[in-house]
Amino acid sequence: MLSLADAPLERTQIALLCQSAEREFVGVQAGIMDQFVSCHARSDCALLLDCRSLQYRFVSMPGNASIVVCNTMVHHELSGSAYNQRRAECEEGVRQLSSFLPGIRALRDVTLPELERHRQDVSMVVYRRCHHVITENDRVLEAVEGLQRKDLQRFGQLMNQSHNSLRDDYEVSCDELDLMVEIASVLPGVYGARMTGGGFGGCTVNLVQNDHVEAFRRELFTRYRAATGKQPEIYVTEAAKGAEEVLTPFRE
Repeated sequence: MLSLADAPLERTQIALLCQSAEREFVGVQAGIMDQFVSCHARSDCALLLDCRSLQYRFVSMPGNASIVVCNTMVHHELSGSAYNQRRAECEEGVRQLSSFLPGIRALRDVTLPELERHRQDVSMVVYRRCHHVITENDRVLEAVEGLQRKDLQRFGQLMNQSHNSLRDDYEVSCDELDLMVEIASVLPGVYGARMTGGGFGGCTVNLVQNDHVEAFRRELFTRYRAATGKQPEIYVTEAAKGAEEVLTPFRE
């Protein structure tokens, strides 16, 4: 559309406009991650994004493992409103903690020891939300180190820890997501599994050894359907490059 309108925009600018559309018209106070990676992604790479500065760098993905996305077939309208609520709770955490930690602008400015030191100064709900965000930021940085070392065992452990935190501290999972992660975690060749997206339904993302992918698909499909009666959709995917203009020949 931009090309047809002769209105070129830089990719980061496109991502920011897409974020604005989601916030102003859809009403979800979304972050920039999904829009940014859709514009900037590179084949066979993960993208590490600093959401404050919008600086980013690529980290090579291993060739001996596949990303498998599994859809629980559960869709909850709650996800949008709950997202806004969680964001508000995190902002309340920043407000309360700023009384003791002057100068902080977001939870990224708070260390885990600092949060623990002021645990009694915030409500339990706010503490759990802050605990998730702060530990998740730490997990992201450690995950990058794991990928650089090609340590997929550690990377998978961090995926599992992330899901547990999303389930227990951030409370955005659901029974079907937890079940799907539980099933995946005991299957051969699985490094890690976690929910992805807004939560309360939707998909899990799994890192699976290439030679176990087909068996993983069969087993997860069978076990999840037997437990829930729902037939999951399972996609074997790869890290691909971002959006681009595709030219196709015109045929009369």
